[in-house]
Amino acid sequence: MKVSVVRSFATIALSLAFLMALPAARADEENQATKVTFNQPVQIPGRVLAAGTYWFMLPNNADENYQVRIYNADRTVFYGTVLTINAERLQVSDKSAFTFATQDSAQPKALVTWFYPGETIGHEFLYPKQVSKELAKAKQVTVVAGD
Repeated sequence: MKVSVVRSFATIALSLAFLMALPAARADEENQATKVTFNQPVQIPGRVLAAGTYWFMLPNNADENYQVRIYNADRTVFYGTVLTINAERLQVSDKSAFTFATQDSAQPKALVTWFYPGETIGHEFLYPKQVSKELAKAKQVTVVAGD
């Protein structure tokens, strides 16, 4: 039991060190603009984001809220649009929450879900079927981050 507690604590500590999110100005909650900094590469559907700061946001058109658009730190470079489905959580947080899946040590952690502060409905990133199966089997850790 003691080893399990130490291992769980180490996993949580490593996960918190893995992600440091900076709170976004919440002036426009409609697009859920969130500024996040990753200290190591992160896999998203179709690509790997290098360590760095990014903006995750929804399109301004509410009919397209199944899309997450990703930009660089100053929003001058558009990295792409990722398709999502709704994800649900039971407990609301006043901070952004990200769930990552760890596959093997040679691959970056994969971003599975993102929840905007104060929301119970978030975004589950859609990966190809085979990748989704692998991520479902992988260890997943949710990190709640921000000030």
